[in-house]
Amino acid sequence: MTPSLVRTVLGDVPAAELGRVDAHDHLFLRSVALPGQELDDAAAAGAELAEFARLGGGALVQWTPYGMGRHAAELPGLARRTGVHLVAATGLHQARHYAPTVVESLAGPRLAEVFVRELTEGIVPGVRAGMIKVAGGFHGLDAHARWTMRAAAEAHHACGAPVGVHLEHGTSGAEVAALLCDELGVAPESVILGHLNRFPDDRALRELAATGCFLGFEGPSRTHHATDWRLFAALASLIDAGRADQLLIGGDTVIASARATTGEGPGAPYLPRVLWPRLAREFGKAVEVAITVTNAAGALSRGAGLHR
Repeated sequence: MTPSLVRTVLGDVPAAELGRVDAHDHLFLRSVALPGQELDDAAAAGAELAEFARLGGGALVQWTPYGMGRHAAELPGLARRTGVHLVAATGLHQARHYAPTVVESLAGPRLAEVFVRELTEGIVPGVRAGMIKVAGGFHGLDAHARWTMRAAAEAHHACGAPVGVHLEHGTSGAEVAALLCDELGVAPESVILGHLNRFPDDRALRELAATGCFLGFEGPSRTHHATDWRLFAALASLIDAGRADQLLIGGDTVIASARATTGEGPGAPYLPRVLWPRLAREFGKAVEVAITVTNAAGALSRGAGLHR
């Protein structure tokens, strides 16, 4: 049987080789909505990644999409120096994260073709994206979200890349799943619904789990610290409901001050330092390995279109 593959910035690797995964984070990020808080320092990114590796991190998924300062050319060197597998993203965030001219420039080209090009030819020469990141809105999907998700679905069908979705404050997951999976035919196991820690409604979470999509929890977060204390209760509810095989954990560092090594934290190293050991203490080693290793490998594996 051909092993499941994950597309990293150094090429395709068997999913089983990733180790423990930070399933949603950022080494580099720039947004007009976060002026003065850019993640654009390669040395700081390297220090953060080295500490993550020292503590047992094996792979990190950078969800930074098109036009948001991905610094894709820096990623292979960081991966080689630290030994951490890095997965880069194509895709498009909410319009508010871009200057208007950026989104307008994509209205002419077919957006799916941009995504496919970055998945197959590269964001920059030799550095191919391994996932597609798009975003919903707060309790709804606007025209921009539907446009980007249709393009993401088309690129997924062409290349098999997984689709990660930023859910604004953890909302609109049901609408996203209905659009991507029911209407556009993306297999649920190729969809990651992110930021569910920000809307810790146990009933709603169990409803989302029934879609079959992977469920992403990112934190703790300075921005969303008000719900951080609900993280383990939300995980426990889903584990008790038999959904441990759909759960993912990420750090989601989005501003420079939130780095662990050069800022005030908690940063990506918080996962191997605190969250992963706590998962094992709270739920047992088998569940911790499922969330940090097995589920992440499955969520990042490419489905149909492995030849692309």
